[in-house]
Amino acid sequence: MKAVILAGGLGTRISEETALRPKPMVEIGGRPILWHILKMYGAHGINDFVICCGYKGNVIKEFFANYFMTQSDVSFDMRSNRMEVHHKRAEPWTVTVVDTGEHTMTGGRLQRVARYVEQDEAFCFTYGDGVSDLDISASLDFHKAHGRQATLSAVFPPARFGALDLDGQRVRAFQEKPRGEGGRINGGFFVLSPQVLSRLSGDDCVWEQAPLAGLAMEGELMAFAHDGFWQPMDTLRDKNLLEELWASGKAPWKSWT
Repeated sequence: MKAVILAGGLGTRISEETALRPKPMVEIGGRPILWHILKMYGAHGINDFVICCGYKGNVIKEFFANYFMTQSDVSFDMRSNRMEVHHKRAEPWTVTVVDTGEHTMTGGRLQRVARYVEQDEAFCFTYGDGVSDLDISASLDFHKAHGRQATLSAVFPPARFGALDLDGQRVRAFQEKPRGEGGRINGGFFVLSPQVLSRLSGDDCVWEQAPLAGLAMEGELMAFAHDGFWQPMDTLRDKNLLEELWASGKAPWKSWT
């Protein structure tokens, strides 16, 4: 099975980090968040990826072009212009990096890579800027069992502020950053059947608008409830939070060894 990953946006809300690189290449613990996402899928046996590039896509291409060398010990013989690689530690990944246009919308990017997944029984689809301890294998089983065209992960958004329980002016209770303010939201981890590709309508197509709305209206969109960790990296504050979790050695999304 393949996983298609959106990695072409401008990342304007985290411009402190994206002036020189696309948001999926912003590092958490010294590795791009894109690497963390691929490791998440790899932990569930998904090692075939299609990366939808756009803004500064060359940075992503260079990362994968040099990945083998950066993950291995290398000796350079400068006199004879030879290189020897020791202790190879490359991942079992197949990565297809596709330029889907700098200003293409999310649905348009998926349409541009349709040829890589249109013959598959199903494929995963997600954004290149969020991590989770989602049970991807269970979401795949759920998708196969219900037989509809699309499955999305339904998560609780992370709370940003503490909550006050007030009785007039008296504080009856205080909860620091209560989990799940309001209802569930789209967590951005999809399992899709190729039939959804017919709903895409060019570079201006926004996946989260007409395609998803149409799927929901026709009863073809199902929700896989996830009660665990989920965190997007929309802002510098989000990035710093993920850094702190990784540095603690207890990053919830690290399901690999």
